[in-house]
Amino acid sequence: MEVGVVGKANVGKSTMFNALTLMDVPVAPYPFTTVKANRGVGAVRAPCPHVGRGTPCQPGNSKCVDGTRWVPVSLIDVPGLVPGAHEGKGLGHEFLDELRGASGFLQVTDGAGATAPDGVPATVGAFDPAEEVEWLHQELVEWISEILSRDFAKHSKSIELVGGPVEELLQARLTGLSISPAHIATALREVPLDRAHPARWTTAERRELAVALLRISKPRWVAWNKCDRTTPEKVTELSERIAPVLSSPTSAEAELTLRRAARAGLVRYTPGASTFDIVDREKLSAGQLRALEEIRHILTTWGSTGVQGALEHLVFDGLHEIVVFPVEDEHRWTDSKDRVLPDAFLVPAGTPVRTFAYKIHTELGENFLKAIDARTNRALAADHPLEAGAVVRVVTKR
Repeated sequence: MEVGVVGKANVGKSTMFNALTLMDVPVAPYPFTTVKANRGVGAVRAPCPHVGRGTPCQPGNSKCVDGTRWVPVSLIDVPGLVPGAHEGKGLGHEFLDELRGASGFLQVTDGAGATAPDGVPATVGAFDPAEEVEWLHQELVEWISEILSRDFAKHSKSIELVGGPVEELLQARLTGLSISPAHIATALREVPLDRAHPARWTTAERRELAVALLRISKPRWVAWNKCDRTTPEKVTELSERIAPVLSSPTSAEAELTLRRAARAGLVRYTPGASTFDIVDREKLSAGQLRALEEIRHILTTWGSTGVQGALEHLVFDGLHEIVVFPVEDEHRWTDSKDRVLPDAFLVPAGTPVRTFAYKIHTELGENFLKAIDARTNRALAADHPLEAGAVVRVVTKR
């Protein structure tokens, strides 16, 4: 799963990406600091099942801190988009195509309204952040609509002649966009189209289908960034205006500062926390102490920087992902190397256990016999839906 960090230039996308990944990609207060997509790995939090068993876990693909598992999530930071990106403006085609594999979007928006559409800084309140949200939505819709419509007339007539299902036509059109057959089926149920005669679909109807496909296949969470330059009341108003799109306030700059300070041993801070502790005030300059006190004020006002929470809201609430733990010994919760709960995987809620077996390894899926719920020692059939926090052993035929 990959999350696209998107938005217009100079709203704090790269700062948020840096905070979530600590990759230190270039950031600066002028447009288009990012000129190519950056990829990295962030993480989301989930309770580790080892808590309460009296046996500490031995993480392999994810770390565990005080009973909280940090499960990796791939992130891509795309250069700032501009109005007309779907038409190629500002290298829009190139930048949008970088998002083909994204499962969802974390849209970073200047919640203070102090950034022009072209990324030039302005005074607070000069621009409407809610319009920024709608503008990006329209760009993404036009992008998918354009991909969907390429040679549509020719291929749709071919489908009609052979009597093939329209789903095959759409799947071929949308290859590489991480839009699944299930997404397509859901969109077709929602949009009233003549499925027997796709060649008759109008441009407006194809666009309506693109709107549904975008909403269903690529959920979006809006981060009202630079929240320290606005008020809770203003953010509440903005959130109500863009509903049903979900959103939350963030201060990416504060989060990045705290994570870097923690990495340097200057503060004790856990991402997503509502406070931090200074390790040794004597090691900090007066300017550094003032900056940390300003960040403390942000945490007091907003409860946190919001950065970690925004990613988790998208992954858990928008994409409906859950964390599942595979083991090879259902009694000791270990793998073949006797490591306790070494791995944690993100999968869509309700994923059948056999599908999960394929995710672990192709051979496990192909030779699947049954699964065992390690919490209850109950046998699970191939189509049994997984729940959050499940500890599962896959049993094969050989």
